[in-house]
Amino acid sequence: MEKRNISGILFSALIATCAYFLGKNFPVIGGPVFGILFGIILNNFKRPESFESGIKFTSKKILQFAVILLGFGLNLSEIIVVGKSSLLIILSTISTALIISFATAKILKIDSDVATLVGVGSSICGGSAIAATAPVINAKDEDIATSISVIFLFNIIAALIFPTLGVKLGMTHTGFGMWAGTAINDTSSVVAASGTWSTMFNDDTALNYATIVKLTRTLAIIPITLGLGIIKSKENVDKVSVLKSFPTFILFFLLASIFTTVLPLPAFFLSTMKFLSKFFIIMAMSAIGLNTDLKKLISQGGKAIVEGALCWIGIIFVSLAMQNLLGIW
Repeated sequence: MEKRNISGILFSALIATCAYFLGKNFPVIGGPVFGILFGIILNNFKRPESFESGIKFTSKKILQFAVILLGFGLNLSEIIVVGKSSLLIILSTISTALIISFATAKILKIDSDVATLVGVGSSICGGSAIAATAPVINAKDEDIATSISVIFLFNIIAALIFPTLGVKLGMTHTGFGMWAGTAINDTSSVVAASGTWSTMFNDDTALNYATIVKLTRTLAIIPITLGLGIIKSKENVDKVSVLKSFPTFILFFLLASIFTTVLPLPAFFLSTMKFLSKFFIIMAMSAIGLNTDLKKLISQGGKAIVEGALCWIGIIFVSLAMQNLLGIW
C-alpha cells in the first residue's frame, strides 16, 4: 500500500465505522447505504487534496478485496443441497430481471453501466452483485451510487410488505422462504423479511430456507461477471486478450468459496472474513459517496428507479408463478 493512500483510506474507514454501527441498529437500511449517504453529505465540504488518492483506492481496490472475502461465506456443498429445489426458480428470476433491464435501458435510453448495475443488483444479490460487477465494467462512482440507491429503495419496500403479502397469499413457511430468497434483492432485507415471518409464526423454517436460497443466488455473480468481462474486452478497440480481461478478483472469490467447501476452516476465521468483507464494502461505498455529486444523482435517478421497479415486479411474479407451477406454494 502506497503512503499517499493512507489518509484517504483512514478517512473512508472512519466514515464506514459510523455507518457500520448505524447499519447494525437499522439492518433494513444497512451499513453500505449509510456509508454512501455520509459520503455524499461530506462531499459537500472541502477536504484535503491528500485524501483523494486513498479515497479512489478504497472505492476500487478495497471494493474488489471485499468481494474476494465474501467467498469465504459460501459453502458450495451446503448450497447445492437446498439449491436443487430452488435452481429453476433462481434461473427464471435472474433471466427475467436481466431481460427487463436490457429492454428498459433501450426504451428509456438509460446509461448502459447504470442499467447493468441495476439489472445485476435486482437479479442476483443487491449491493454485493453491484460491488462485484462495478470494477468489471469500470463503472463510475456516481453510477454505483445511483444503482445502490435504487436497490435500497426496493429493499425497504420488500422488507415491509412481503410478510403481510405472504400471509394474504396463504404461503407455507418453505414457500415464503423461497419467495423472499428469490424476489428480494439484498441479503439484509431477505433476512429482515423472513425473520419477521418466522417471528410471526414462531418457526425458523422460512428464515433458514430464505438465507440459503439467497446464498445460492449469490453464486450467479461468477458467470455474470465473467461474461461481462468477456463482453467488455470485445468492446475495447485495443483487442485485449479475453483471458487477460477476466476479472481476477472474481476468480479469487471462487477460490475462497472452494477453500470454504473442501477445508475445515475454523469458525473464528470464517466469522472474521465475513465481518471484514461487510466492513470493506461499507468502506468502499463511503468512498463512492465521497465522489458522488448529489444533484447529478437526483437528476439521473428517475429512469433507474423505473428500471428497478420493473425488474423487481417481474421477479416477484415470476417467482410466485414458478412456485405455483412446481407445487412449492
